[in-house]
Amino acid sequence: MKLVVQRVNSARVTEVKSGKTVGKIEKGLLVLLGIGKTDTEKDADYLVGKLLNLRIMSDNSNKMNLSIVNVNAALLVVSQFTLYADTAKGNRPSFTSAEEPSKAEYLYGYFVGKLKEANVRVETGSFGEYMRLDCDLDGPVTILLER
Repeated sequence: MKLVVQRVNSARVTEVKSGKTVGKIEKGLLVLLGIGKTDTEKDADYLVGKLLNLRIMSDNSNKMNLSIVNVNAALLVVSQFTLYADTAKGNRPSFTSAEEPSKAEYLYGYFVGKLKEANVRVETGSFGEYMRLDCDLDGPVTILLER
């Protein structure tokens, strides 16, 4: 399981086909979530804990010292199978390490559910849809988490 975590002032995800905004947050974290073939609920649990406690939000001294829980910030979680791109051979990425959609959608839902159980405001994209992301990065701060 791979996460690209970006601190944002705001972020919004829109379905391209319908033009509908499906997820929108103000200050918080934009999380791109990639799920691989070997990923399990245990991996999701670990990364949920890591994400909730990751101290990358600014304190009063403008130091990265607080978590999203400490500052009551929101999350926008978007599925992103392309995080499992393998570009070792040729110029066209291979995605054979990415989990198949039905299993990935289950783990995506599990991950989001665990975040919501922690009483964090969570918005999401639409799994499997072509989407447009608009975000105002803060810092910029970008952190990669893997399990």
